Amino acid sequence: MNAETALRLYRTMARIRQFEIGASRLMAAGKLPGTLHVSIGQEAVAAGVCDVLREDDHITTTHRGHGHCLAKGGEPVPMLAELLGRASGYCGGRSGSMHIADPAAGILGANAIVGAGIPIALGGAFAAARKGRGGVAVAFFGEGAVAQGVFHESLNLAALWRLPLVLVCENNLYVELTPVSVHLAAERVADHAAPYGVPGTRVDGNDVLAVRSAAREAVERARAGGGPALLECMTYRWHGHFEGDPQRYREDAEVAEWKAADPLKRLAEALPDAASELAAIDAEAKREIADAVRAAEAEPPAAPASVTAHVYSGGAAR
Repeated sequence: MNAETALRLYRTMARIRQFEIGASRLMAAGKLPGTLHVSIGQEAVAAGVCDVLREDDHITTTHRGHGHCLAKGGEPVPMLAELLGRASGYCGGRSGSMHIADPAAGILGANAIVGAGIPIALGGAFAAARKGRGGVAVAFFGEGAVAQGVFHESLNLAALWRLPLVLVCENNLYVELTPVSVHLAAERVADHAAPYGVPGTRVDGNDVLAVRSAAREAVERARAGGGPALLECMTYRWHGHFEGDPQRYREDAEVAEWKAADPLKRLAEALPDAASELAAIDAEAKREIADAVRAAEAEPPAAPASVTAHVYSGGAAR
């Protein structure tokens, strides 16, 4: 294991963890409008996959997408400003938590519709194939999206046209409030790849090094013209489906068991000689996000009159 790579991965996970903690606190304080879905406990998937992507690669994500955006190059201040409805947010304060996008960083957008990011990533993969520059598109989604027809349609089309699409399922065992055993007849999402002649891999989604290794193989294959791949990352969200979720559908013992498999802790245990460096990274991440929260809160809110900007032809508000 390359120490530089491991520390970089830890830094990404630490930033995501602190961002989500900061966003959760803003929601609890009544400062964040709308609803909020955080990915605390799932940081290894975003960090491991995005670490093998190029700046010109593209991703789509879900309603639980802050971590993916940060790992792909999104900046905390405009992201938090967006969550807070500030004019300086990535989408001018219009998108809130569930629709953040930054095309300049290759982030084609989060999406509140289950599975809706998959065909958008498919389009990104088609564009990358036409450009012929070796670009790749990655779709992050939860296991709930596998029951959507668009998952199968996109996988089929990507296989037919050998598009550079990597489908990354974050299987956190619950489709909103419903256990996956009730939701999917075939609980191994990776097995859905075989009928389309596509490689499907299940990996420990709390082991960032394992995630990165599997993602690198899939991305390199796609980049070389080998077509799509499906990666299923087994992970777990520590918080409820949404902030304030009473979580009556799962036992405290189950949550505690998964918290013991904390992806940051697991990587730290694999780096026994880097304790001081990891502590410095943790402190740096806390400072960065605390500063970002203060900076975003200080920004002016989006003007109500701007709500129709970029909606009508010509881009002017009416």
